[in-house]
Amino acid sequence: MRNDRFRCHEVIAPNDWQLVMSTPERAILEAIDELPENESFHNLDMIFEGLTTLRPRLLTQLLNSCRKIKTKRLFFVFADKHNHAWNKQLNAADFDLGKGDRALVKGGKIHSSYRIMVPKNFVLKEDTNGA
Repeated sequence: MRNDRFRCHEVIAPNDWQLVMSTPERAILEAIDELPENESFHNLDMIFEGLTTLRPRLLTQLLNSCRKIKTKRLFFVFADKHNHAWNKQLNAADFDLGKGDRALVKGGKIHSSYRIMVPKNFVLKEDTNGA
């Protein structure tokens, strides 16, 4: 069992099975990390749409401990796109998002704020100065 307080928690399932599962905040970062090889932008976009109750304090801890620049940048791409209330309490500038452009998908566009290549429909209309 992991005992990191903000990473996961243990649930006792029927027949006394122990099930370790991630909090929603950690689970979305884990899913984003699977892009684009094992997960699709569309699926994560649909999941992100329903994430209205994430906890900004926990997200801050997780984003600060996350070592993958791709994951952090993509998190903010999705967060800005859906603009849930909790997103107003997070500032991307407070996190290390690395330097330089990141190519993630072919035929996409560079998101001008987060400098990562994403599918064209993930670049906001006012954010068209990317390649």
